[in-house]
Order: sequence, then C-alpha cells, then structure tokens
Amino acid sequence: MSSFVLRLDCPDQPGIVHAVSAYLHQAGGNIVDSRQFAEPGTGRFLMRVQADAPGVTLEGLRDGFGPLAEQYAMTWRFDDLAVKPRILIMVSKYQHCLADLLYRVQSGDLPAEIAGVVSNHPDLAGLAAFHGVHFHHVPVTAATKPEAEARLLALVDELRVDLVVLARYMQILSDGLCAKLDGRAINIHHSFLPSFKGGKPYHQAYDRGVKLVGATAHYVTADLDEGPIIEQEVARVDHSHHPDELVAIGRDLERLTLARAVRWHSEHRILLNAGRTVVFR
Repeated sequence: MSSFVLRLDCPDQPGIVHAVSAYLHQAGGNIVDSRQFAEPGTGRFLMRVQADAPGVTLEGLRDGFGPLAEQYAMTWRFDDLAVKPRILIMVSKYQHCLADLLYRVQSGDLPAEIAGVVSNHPDLAGLAAFHGVHFHHVPVTAATKPEAEARLLALVDELRVDLVVLARYMQILSDGLCAKLDGRAINIHHSFLPSFKGGKPYHQAYDRGVKLVGATAHYVTADLDEGPIIEQEVARVDHSHHPDELVAIGRDLERLTLARAVRWHSEHRILLNAGRTVVFR
C-alpha cells in the first residue's frame, strides 16, 4: 500500500476541499486523514491530506494535480510516506538531545534516517559510533567559520540531507547559511529568551525566582532564535528547585520538544503561514 501526503495553502474560497477530495478519488486514492485551517487574519486556507493510493505513483499524482492547483492559486507538494527523511544532527557538547534522537530513530519511534552527526567538538564521537552513525568533526573558530559552513553544506549535499537538526549546537549560523537551509533546519533552545541571555540561563532564572521552565523548537532563520515556532513545552517550578534541578528539568523539556518538532516535520505535518506555523498533529 502506497501512502502519500498532500500539503497546500491558497486563498480561502469555497470548493477547495471538494475539489481536492474529488481529484484524489479519481486518481485512485482513499483519504485516511484530512485536516484544514482557514486563517482569518491572512485569508489563507491550509490543508493536509493523507491518502492510501495502491498502484499510483508520486509523479502521477503531481502531474495530474497541476491544473487544479493553478485554478485555486495553490502552493502545494506531495510527499511519499514510505520515504523517510534523512537527518543531519548538529551538536556541540551537550548530549541529551542527540542521545534522545538517536534512540528514537534506532527504536523505530521516529520515522527518519540519521545521515550523520556534525560537531564542532570531538566529545560525542563515541555516542554516535555506539549507534552506528558517522561522526564528522568540523571545528569552528571566528577565522575558519566560512570554511566550516562550506564543509557543512558539502555534507548536506553528499549525504542527501533533507533536514538539519541543531540539537544544542552552540554556534550561530551565518545569514547566508540560514538562507540556504530555509525551511529545512530546526533548532532547540530554552524558552527564557530573550530575558536570560548568555551563559547559565537557568541560574539567572533561579535568581529571578521563575515559576516556569520551558523549551522552544523552531525553524532556523537569520533572526537569531526567532524563527517560526513549531513546538513549546513548559514545566512549573518553585522556590524549592535549585539551579541544577532547573537545568535537569530543562533538558527533559528540550528532548521532548525537539523530538516532537522533528517528528511532525518528518511526517509532513507543518505548513508555514505568514511567519508562523500551522501544525496538523
């Protein structure tokens, strides 16, 4: 059984759902899940449809959909659910998000393939090797940053990478690199930003007596830590939690939040809408 996902957005108007459903039916597809959202602020209509289509090729679906898409001025794409996206994970020294993603993929919980791990430090090579994943040490300094980013882009091409995941990669990507990875790079960070910047944010938060600890996963853009948000998670804390406990809670939230974001991207559940995301979970 072949399963496909269609994602689209277009100006909101009557007849879109009927037209899409009729096309998939005529093409030999059986819709198993359909979600849609009309955004009143932008006047856009966004839709995700999953269909089983035995004997139907992805190319055939794409070729036949063109006239309908033109009629409704759609931005659209079909994806084959049998094809798992290839992920390149970037990390520095914190291993919690990397370890979580490697386990989820290896256990079959996350529908993706790990194409490799890139790090600006050699510390986590053993963890990658334990999971049978190639590790690429790409050091970064202010003087070598252009060469390091060129190496990263070369790996993206060589390894046929669909998604780059910054799993606590503690380097700022250049505007040019962000542009080249637009829509296919996800970052994770604590949700204290912009209040507590720099080193030891959890200690800063402890000093201010915060009552919530959180994490944010978002698409990478040139606006540092301000790309379209995919997922967020929080946990309530109080005066009894010491800074090290806040760090531990925050790492758990980062693992969970990043895993959800990567899963939803891998399952083609996310559409961009005027700088925001619509996630059909």
